[in-house]
Amino acid sequence: MPTGGYIPDTSVPLLDTMGPEDEPMTFSGCMRDFGGRLLRRKYVDPTTVEQSELSRCLNTLDLTFLGVGSTLGAGVYVLTGTVSRETAGPAIVLSFFVAAVASILAGLCYAEFGARVPKSGSAYVYSYVTVGELWAFIIGWNMLLEYVIGTASVARAWSANFDSLIDYRIRNFSQTHLAMHVNGLAEYPDFFSLALTLVLTALLALGVKESTRFNNLFTGLNLCVITFIMVAGFIKADGKNWAITHQQILNETTNSTMDGTGGFFPFGASGMLSGAATCFYAFVGFDAIATTGEEVKNPQRAIPISIVVSLTICFVAYFGVSAALTMMVPYYTIDKDAPLPHAFAAVGFTAAKYIIAVGAVCALSTSLLGAMFPMPRVIYAMASDGVIFRFLSKVNQRTQTPVIATALSGLLSGLMALLFDLKELVDMMSIGTLQAYTLVAACVLILRYQPVEKTDLEEESEDEDDEGDGKKDRRLLIQTNRSSRCVGRGAATERTGSIVSYAVLILGVIIVGLTALLVYAEKALFTSVSWWSVLLVCLCAAFVLGLTNIIWIQPESSMNLKFKVPALPVLPIVSMFVNIYLMMKLSAPTWIRFAVWMAVGFLIYFGYGMWHSTEHIRKQESLALARQQAQVHSSSSNETVDSTPLLS
Repeated sequence: MPTGGYIPDTSVPLLDTMGPEDEPMTFSGCMRDFGGRLLRRKYVDPTTVEQSELSRCLNTLDLTFLGVGSTLGAGVYVLTGTVSRETAGPAIVLSFFVAAVASILAGLCYAEFGARVPKSGSAYVYSYVTVGELWAFIIGWNMLLEYVIGTASVARAWSANFDSLIDYRIRNFSQTHLAMHVNGLAEYPDFFSLALTLVLTALLALGVKESTRFNNLFTGLNLCVITFIMVAGFIKADGKNWAITHQQILNETTNSTMDGTGGFFPFGASGMLSGAATCFYAFVGFDAIATTGEEVKNPQRAIPISIVVSLTICFVAYFGVSAALTMMVPYYTIDKDAPLPHAFAAVGFTAAKYIIAVGAVCALSTSLLGAMFPMPRVIYAMASDGVIFRFLSKVNQRTQTPVIATALSGLLSGLMALLFDLKELVDMMSIGTLQAYTLVAACVLILRYQPVEKTDLEEESEDEDDEGDGKKDRRLLIQTNRSSRCVGRGAATERTGSIVSYAVLILGVIIVGLTALLVYAEKALFTSVSWWSVLLVCLCAAFVLGLTNIIWIQPESSMNLKFKVPALPVLPIVSMFVNIYLMMKLSAPTWIRFAVWMAVGFLIYFGYGMWHSTEHIRKQESLALARQQAQVHSSSSNETVDSTPLLS
């Protein structure tokens, strides 16, 4: 039987099963065949949508704590100091706000997809059933980058926090005896981070419920500590620290050029937006919720609620902590490595150091677990589909977890934590995550305007009616309500769906150009205002508005979902714009490392995945069955001719 839950339909006529493989192998035929392989979409039997080898044992509270624990980690205890001291100053509160908006917009898109598809793999699965296999692989490969580096960066932060409590004995010993003098690597190998990652890997391999109990306990403690930080910080706050003059900086520092110009925006609006690109890292983690679709009791309800609630909690925590920090002490005196203990010591509350240390340990532990938790699930989903090596999809029968994928991902993350520096890891992770979020927003736009007959899985009542003819493809997304129609604009058709698909593609290209202008022609736009740059921005903005209007007037797909992205199509388009803009704010070395990672991924896909994917196998089996039917039909025709009496 074919893999992936697909059952061949023997009643489909031969011509309906013919594909590019049966065409003469001309150049155009080869190109169509190649393009068809890249854009083929995921099919499954509708009866297998709710089936899973994994254990369904998580509820809404478990998912919410998983999202909060994954997100609320190093950002509070480490990132607030780095960004406020070097990039944004007091405007870090706005940096977190911009990053939160980008994350919430993406979170709403994830929530709709999570309500549609109760499967492991998150955005990877969503894109597979919407835009095709190649795009799905790109998103899945970027998600692996996000989780591998996220785990490694949190492990490094956990190690640094623990090291600070023992007077940096680990760092001093390692720098003396184990120093590495290699560009692009850390100053010394962090064996403590490696050991910590391997311990958490063993915990994850034991089972999902055991992992979530650990996560829920430590997340609760972390939220208590953050509440204490905000309350105590605002009690000790001084509003004058948001209105520091440049003269005060000159009087109190020796390197004023690196300390900004004072005020609320000491590094300008550009510094605030650059800070937002880095602060975006602090919100990475909520998509861990969407990867648990096969382990949740009621995924269509639990996933959307837990994504929105967890992101809201995290934004309040980041905003409150960063505001309290920058109001307690001047931004240019903040310690980059231990900002909160140093700030409380500066205002005479040294005992807070120990409370903060407990919170940091809890936060970084849950953040580490949250970063590691989804990674094996994405590997499992990709390996089950055959786009990466299939042996990685093996599930342990006792623990019901993907053991090989868990062990491999833990080992890879541990090696990254051993060798690389935190700052380099964070920037490289952000670019992959932002690209994945952008493609998810585009998928929402495409999917919501497709005709239901083409993209939606028929409900059980309609499945029963169609059992006799067996002529309809069944896709994973998918629930149909043909009796309902979009009021005022008619029903979605293949033509209107194609219009939206092409409009989204063109829109993405124009947004890339617009954001590149806003970032790289910033001086020509805002300082020495140049007419050509302003004209180009206006033209791009006009095209964006025009395409948005074209998408808006198209009829939406009629389907019943428990959660839908509001304000369509504006919200997904804004999400695409914000994500791409933040990508443009990242450095050139980050883009180079990202290109190397993608090159490795393409070698795996074009060398293995394209030829071993479940969809490729399904197509080959369907073609073989069609040829067999043709041979039987031909033989029957010949026998009929042979048995006909000759007319004299």
